[in-house]
Amino acid sequence: MSGRSLLPEDRNSRRLMLAFLVTVVFMAAEVIGGIISGSLALLADAGHMLTDAAALLMALLAVRFARRKPSSRHTFGFLRLTTMAAFVNAAALLLIVILILWEAIRRFMTPEPVLGGTMLVIAIAGLFANLLAFWLLHQGEEKENINVRAAALHVMGDLLGSVGAVAAALIIMYTGWTPIDPILSVLVSCLVLRNAWALLRESFHELLEGTPQEIDIDKLRRDLSMAIPEVRNVHHVHVWQIGEQRVMTLHAQVVPPHDHDALLERIQHHLSHKYKIGHATIQMEYGVCETPDCTISEVAASSAGHHHHGHDHSH
Repeated sequence: MSGRSLLPEDRNSRRLMLAFLVTVVFMAAEVIGGIISGSLALLADAGHMLTDAAALLMALLAVRFARRKPSSRHTFGFLRLTTMAAFVNAAALLLIVILILWEAIRRFMTPEPVLGGTMLVIAIAGLFANLLAFWLLHQGEEKENINVRAAALHVMGDLLGSVGAVAAALIIMYTGWTPIDPILSVLVSCLVLRNAWALLRESFHELLEGTPQEIDIDKLRRDLSMAIPEVRNVHHVHVWQIGEQRVMTLHAQVVPPHDHDALLERIQHHLSHKYKIGHATIQMEYGVCETPDCTISEVAASSAGHHHHGHDHSH
């Protein structure tokens, strides 16, 4: 990774740590409040905050590990840990949603008494804690960092849960209608479920080294040939993402250039500027490839020259 990316990582790390501390403190407050009031709702929300704390700690450790320098054993360093943490967080959130729905069904069938006043005080405190934690994470580079997005999603789920708990406490205080608690829990769970599923798919796609969603391989091949006249054909293209870094390998059949390095630099610049690919391994060929392994994943390719030998490596 370049030196430029260390600053956002430092900011993410600080915000994750602050959000973790806020979550732990108010989780303890909810446990105490739940025991005093006899409110199962508050204890359940404390359990939710416990999973938030675990998610934030995992995210924090992943960001710290991702900053370790590459070695001969791990040539990309530990960047993949952030994606793994996001995947585990999303999977855990799906499990939590299932448990909440199960508990909501049980409570709807057999309502339990809740002390609305005590529940309201603790729920409002939890709401402010979650607002603070969510604000801290939202200030980070969540659009670029899937790991911070995963942690923010956990906190958002608890934030919505706190809003539901405040509303439920008010309704219980004024009407005594306890089934509102499980009903609001189901609504909140459905909102969280949609985002959690999307994050699970995205992180799983990245773990499978799938092509980033913003990149159309066929369009990229055509675009590179049109943008650089010397490039006749682009094939054997593989693009994937490790952490926040896009990685690529490709073969380019070119007109024999007067300046090999200058043409390579133009291709690199185009990929970096237009597609944000910071690490590309480009093999330039003057004729048709002849070895069989060049056909790997070339389902959409139409010419006969889709094969593989040594690389010109630059990044």
